[in-house]
Amino acid sequence: MAPMTAAGDQPVTTPGEEMYALVERLYPLCRSITGDGVRATLQIVGEYIPLQVHEVPTGTQVLDWTVPQEWNIRDAYIADTAGNRVVDFADSSLHVLGYSVPVSATMPLAELREHLHTLPEHPNWVPYRTSYYKPEWGFCLAQETLDAMPDGEYEVRIDSALADGHLTYAEHVVPGQVPDEVIVSCHVCHPSLANDNLAGIAVATFLARALARQTPYYTYRFIFAPGTIGAITWLARNKERVIGVSPARAEPRARGRVKHGLVLACAGDPGQLTYKQSRRGDAEIDRVMRHVLAASERPHHVTEFTPYGYDERQFCSPGFDLGVGSLTRTPYAGYPEYHTSADNLDFVSPEAMADTLAVCREAFAVLDRNRRYLNLSPYGEPQLGRRGLYDALGGRSDTKQAQMAMLWVLNLSDGEHSLLDVAERSGLPFDTVAAAAGALHGAGLIKA
Repeated sequence: MAPMTAAGDQPVTTPGEEMYALVERLYPLCRSITGDGVRATLQIVGEYIPLQVHEVPTGTQVLDWTVPQEWNIRDAYIADTAGNRVVDFADSSLHVLGYSVPVSATMPLAELREHLHTLPEHPNWVPYRTSYYKPEWGFCLAQETLDAMPDGEYEVRIDSALADGHLTYAEHVVPGQVPDEVIVSCHVCHPSLANDNLAGIAVATFLARALARQTPYYTYRFIFAPGTIGAITWLARNKERVIGVSPARAEPRARGRVKHGLVLACAGDPGQLTYKQSRRGDAEIDRVMRHVLAASERPHHVTEFTPYGYDERQFCSPGFDLGVGSLTRTPYAGYPEYHTSADNLDFVSPEAMADTLAVCREAFAVLDRNRRYLNLSPYGEPQLGRRGLYDALGGRSDTKQAQMAMLWVLNLSDGEHSLLDVAERSGLPFDTVAAAAGALHGAGLIKA
């Protein structure tokens, strides 16, 4: 049975529409780096894929950080003397400064202004602002709303709670043929922002579902965690998995199970796809993404690594230095709607999310098949005809291309060159090269 739309009246039929329906369901929830909004988000995602949810107590040391107190909010508003709510958290979770401490007071507008955040350049947009690690309170509102507020007294109330609790994150694992892992990470801490990062959550969810219908070579681990502190917490709790030795004996550049990774964010806006390379710049995931984007002839950008942005900067910190890149459409802070109420359900589309999902699937299909082979008959060219390899190609429109792929694979199967090396050097499609390798392997001419 197909999932229903948010209205529950019509079944959706395409992956893009299904992802959009998931974004619609998640959009109203108030999320932060901790709290019940994150749990509610993961509960909904858990209807699509099974999740293992982790709760890490306040005060837990995670690398150089400490898990903060948990924040939850029930209500918040600014009301005029007549009791009218000028700003109401019930209208949008963006209206409250994230992690605001509780407040209940009456004050003049002149005093209240110190706690108000607007975007004068976009007077009808509401900004998204937070104060995670400094006790503060505040409201975010449209500049036009503030301009319409007369001087006078206002009732200010934020019914929130900061208390010892937990940081919540979740994992979903798609078992592969080998224990070596590809991690896919997306942040789940932003409130009502559709592109950043509900679209990323939706694409990750449906990518996991697509991989589960296959038998992938790698094991794929999906991480749904709050930005920065969530990734740091996951790394702290999985240090041995990541670098391959116990934390007490950790050495830079040691290698564990995690071989490749991708951070997904801003996956639903109308902009071109953007791939940000790992810190290494030449990691296998970097080469795969560059190849897939170029071969697809989609408009795209490939950018160098910078230690700013999403959680690729945690995975690529020098002690871990993982081969993890980041895939977005318009990148971090690269569009006016970023971190504002204009990043709404109208800003993302089923088509954009479907395109992002398709690129992820294409990239992982290459990554999964990108092996190094050894030619078992390296002295001269083996006779392919008597093994039925040329005969097997008869009648195909790409027969010559397939034959050339076999010759290229045989020539470069020296244990040093990967199939991606073959595709790039020969100029042949990766799928053709991989098919040739499969035929040669089946004939006993090469081995992995």
